[in-house]
Amino acid sequence: MERELSEILRVRREKLQKLIEKGVNPFPYRYSRTHLSSEIIADFEKLSESGNTVKIAGRIISWRGHGKTLFAHIQDGSGKIQIYIRKDDLGEEKFELFDLFEIGDIIGAEGTVFRTRMGEVTIKVSDFSLLAKSLKPLPEKWHGLKDKEIRYRKRYLDLIVNPGVIGTFVTRARIIKSIRDFLDDRGFLEVETPAMQVLYGGANARPFVTHLKALDLDLYLRIADELYLKRLVVGGMEKVYEICKDFRNEGMDKNHNPEFTMLEFYWAYADYRDLMNLVEEMMFSVVTSVLDTDEINYGENLISLKPPYRRMTFAGAARKYIGVDIIELDEKSLIDLAKERGLDTDRVKGRGAALDLLSSELVEPHLIQPTFLTDYPVELSPLAKIHREDPRLTERFELFINGFEFGNGFSELTDPDDQRRRFEAQARARSMGDEEAHPIDEDFILALEHGMPPSAGYGLGIDRLVMLLTGNSSIRDVILFPTMKPETPGAGNPDG
Repeated sequence: MERELSEILRVRREKLQKLIEKGVNPFPYRYSRTHLSSEIIADFEKLSESGNTVKIAGRIISWRGHGKTLFAHIQDGSGKIQIYIRKDDLGEEKFELFDLFEIGDIIGAEGTVFRTRMGEVTIKVSDFSLLAKSLKPLPEKWHGLKDKEIRYRKRYLDLIVNPGVIGTFVTRARIIKSIRDFLDDRGFLEVETPAMQVLYGGANARPFVTHLKALDLDLYLRIADELYLKRLVVGGMEKVYEICKDFRNEGMDKNHNPEFTMLEFYWAYADYRDLMNLVEEMMFSVVTSVLDTDEINYGENLISLKPPYRRMTFAGAARKYIGVDIIELDEKSLIDLAKERGLDTDRVKGRGAALDLLSSELVEPHLIQPTFLTDYPVELSPLAKIHREDPRLTERFELFINGFEFGNGFSELTDPDDQRRRFEAQARARSMGDEEAHPIDEDFILALEHGMPPSAGYGLGIDRLVMLLTGNSSIRDVILFPTMKPETPGAGNPDG
């Protein structure tokens, strides 16, 4: 196999040299195309009637020759189209240049459009140009590129030979634009906050650490935007949002990548009930603007994102799906219950972790249609306001769809003394071995001491939303360049 590949590479290099000897620049500067392939197909009737010349550019993905004629398919960013080349139209010297071309080469072609006897829209070529010589072969034609490891490591090949993949990322871009449009239209201001922070916060997660040489200072890559966005609300920016990269130094699986994209927004003078109404309105707006429907098929489930969404309290859902009011249980009883239900409790430390384990394993998988799970225990919500009716709880919700979380919202904690007590409780959990517990942020407490208006805040993982709306089951399929282990030792070290 290696010998065969070596021969292919040798032949391609020889053809490159022959093209140069014939005066062909194999890597020119530009090409003036007039149409994308999709535009030619869509406007075929008009273009064929007018007889106007079109110019396209793209990669050769197939061809077949018949003596003095040649058919090939050219793929561009919008799709593919067939071209038809005749020796009599181009002349012998120009036509024979195609002997030096390969599948994978990028060319420009111009000519008029017609339909073949098989009904395929085709360009009859009057001239062509080489735009980039491909020195490496594409994956084998009939089998394509199926190995997921290769697809993720060499995304450029994935995009070439699996053109449907491009559609996923076009949809991703449309989802993000739709979210921006929705929030902008409602008076929210998009802002930017630091990706490198002296103290990380806003979530329970292990951070990545880096070092700033200029100040001889360790910094953390942000795990969330929350604490900086809330500082802006303190400062009088009453509706703010950010769509950005966050980083968490934790496990990798089909739902988690260490680098991911988050939406967070904060809304002064609103509470979590107002927020649930806004979130379901936003989700409906996004899915209908991007997919032109409120219904999606995901796996075996048909899911409607049309409001209103079901609302269940954390305790009520536990009673329904576990059969126990877990809010009433202490840490030992919770762990015993988890063991009885066959759950792994070896890494569970603290009452909050036990509550989270029971909910995530025994409740959340049942929440298929959009459901707001509300009123979480204080131990699970260090940044949410105490519930106005039950001091054991907070005014927090999570949105679940198809058994997965699609966002986390709060009536935000604005009392600086209460915030300090929550941070201190987190610090105690940290001292007991919880590496993901929230550190104490004195500067954030200082900001709250200047007065923060009652506010609601929401965070949504963009990657997971893209998975839902594109039908992908792995986060790696919706991130262009997911984090991968290097193929060779030392590959991540620039010094070797």
